[in-house]
Amino acid sequence: MPEQTALPMDASPIPLDVRSFIEGIERAPLETQPFDHICMRDLFPQAFYRQLLDSIPPVKHFHELRHRDALRPDGSSTRLRFYLYPEQLWFLPAAVRARWAPLARLLTSKDLEDAFKRKFRRALEARFGCDIERLKFYPIPIIVRDLPGYRIGIHADVPKKAITVQFYLPRDESQKHIGTIFHDGPSGEAALRTRKMQFLPASGYAFPVQQAESWHSAETATEAEGERQSIMLTYYVQNTLEYWFMRRLERLRSFFGMHPNPKI
Repeated sequence: MPEQTALPMDASPIPLDVRSFIEGIERAPLETQPFDHICMRDLFPQAFYRQLLDSIPPVKHFHELRHRDALRPDGSSTRLRFYLYPEQLWFLPAAVRARWAPLARLLTSKDLEDAFKRKFRRALEARFGCDIERLKFYPIPIIVRDLPGYRIGIHADVPKKAITVQFYLPRDESQKHIGTIFHDGPSGEAALRTRKMQFLPASGYAFPVQQAESWHSAETATEAEGERQSIMLTYYVQNTLEYWFMRRLERLRSFFGMHPNPKI
């Protein structure tokens, strides 16, 4: 995507085409190597995407996501996040909030969850041992800013996660080589057999979390490559009353600035 002049913040928000967004997921072919996943392209019209990038919340609204691979020697984190919950959006300037609110609603909608569940039906039903219609997940959407120095080693995601989604937010194609890497395994020759996602505008990937299968990583971000911006959407398991309460308690805590830092 060529560089564009920023749209003025007083410009009216461009409507989000929800149907087109979900259709972009539905038309993405299911790929099975090295594990089940989809690659999504052209999820947003160019004008909407430009406006979204021009209204990324100010960095003061982000907080550190602290996991081992993201920490600098001084203890600070190279990954920042902002929860895209309606109550969190109220802390933002009105013009920024107006541009992000429709997308935030979509990211937490049942329609979007159902689209991903249909796409990954085989893997999800095999993992949970029941019909997909009985599965209920809890979506947690965040804007992520990966600063130079960020990296994450090969991991498969923890069992409390059901589906992992990442929507890339670069301005152009200059960062296309720094996307997430998928691996055949966690070590040895299997770890060297890879597929790298392209970090392209309005694109992304998604996969059902499968223990000992969904191995992935991210290379160290360099100063030359700059900051990586994206949206992470994680669907968490809530198949017990304990998990149901846990998800909502974490959301309440985040509103009061008590941000959990779960294992990856």
